[in-house]
Amino acid sequence: MTSRFSTLQNRDLRPQRPAEAAPVTQHTVVIPTTRKLVAPKVEAAPAKSANKVLDARVRIHRMLLEEINLVALERLPKDEMRRQVHEFVSEKTRHERMAINTAELDALVDDIVDEMVGLGPLEPLLKDPEINDILINGHQNCFVERRGKLQQVHIPFKDEAHLLRIINKIVAAVGRRVDESAPMVDARMLDGSRFNAAIRPVGVDGPLVSIRKFSKNKLGLHKLVEFGAITQNMAEVLAAAVHARKTTIISGGTGTGKTTMLNALSAFIPEDERLITIEDAAELQLQQPHVARMETRPANIEGHGELKQRDLVKNALRMRPDRVILGECRGEEAFDMLQAMNTGHEGSMATIHANTPRDAISRLEQMLGMTGMPMTVQSIRSQIASAIDIIVQLT
Repeated sequence: MTSRFSTLQNRDLRPQRPAEAAPVTQHTVVIPTTRKLVAPKVEAAPAKSANKVLDARVRIHRMLLEEINLVALERLPKDEMRRQVHEFVSEKTRHERMAINTAELDALVDDIVDEMVGLGPLEPLLKDPEINDILINGHQNCFVERRGKLQQVHIPFKDEAHLLRIINKIVAAVGRRVDESAPMVDARMLDGSRFNAAIRPVGVDGPLVSIRKFSKNKLGLHKLVEFGAITQNMAEVLAAAVHARKTTIISGGTGTGKTTMLNALSAFIPEDERLITIEDAAELQLQQPHVARMETRPANIEGHGELKQRDLVKNALRMRPDRVILGECRGEEAFDMLQAMNTGHEGSMATIHANTPRDAISRLEQMLGMTGMPMTVQSIRSQIASAIDIIVQLT
């Protein structure tokens, strides 16, 4: 007999709940994923060539500041700006008798343009589709996660002040600030990437930066089957459960793909439902036409204006959602989320950091205890059991 979900094509094949099927309740689906501990391969940094280009870039950039109207230049289209910068750099390298070849000249022009309109040395890393995470420990140490492995790479920050300028450029573009009085910042970059930075005095050896790049290629459930992350049978069960409005918690450790799985499962939510997503940094890519996205906000430098996930969950319940999707459940918002799941918002979904399904339930118990409400252990466990149908464990 042909399976209803044999192809699992996102949005093309919408799974329907079989009339004769028994309800999907109280299941735990453990999904094994392969995470090999491999010693990172350190890329050799082309130090001599990189230093030569870096020195030339610093000198020519200084000349640009002195001789060109940068305000007028920055208003030009990027291609025209690059052409004019290329002419300027070519002339100056000849005049200054700088011994650089054509490839180094092009790299120098790219560096200067990126510094002016982009994020300087970060631009090549942000454009590399194979890189998922960028981790900077001071201006001289940079690591990237490429194809699941951490690798050290050369990144030509001139000094700590150069890295700080890039950090300030990122946070200023999204209306945030970072300084000694508020040395930590968490924000969503303009391209959707998640950005976190900590500067001195928190960063003992210099600024610390973590960038989780926003993936434009959303993996569907059928792709996860092709990659071997889950089996066909697992995919069919999960797709049917989501379509049948079974409340689902996706549990796993850091980097196990919780958001990826949540995105994949969300494709099986019917298009006629109103969905509200709540996240710290908007990463979910739901494809339904009726999606309202909400994002938390940290307090300002005076300590005011903070919007917590619990505030947003409470507000979302007044917005007539069919389902509420919580990017990550980690605090007292768990109480309101479980209340929603128990009161007409079946099929809601959330992720949680936990290493086993049992740990996930224990964490939920702890979160409910954080509310300060007088509840017995028995009532807490009863509420969790009645609200959650499935825990999907990623390892």
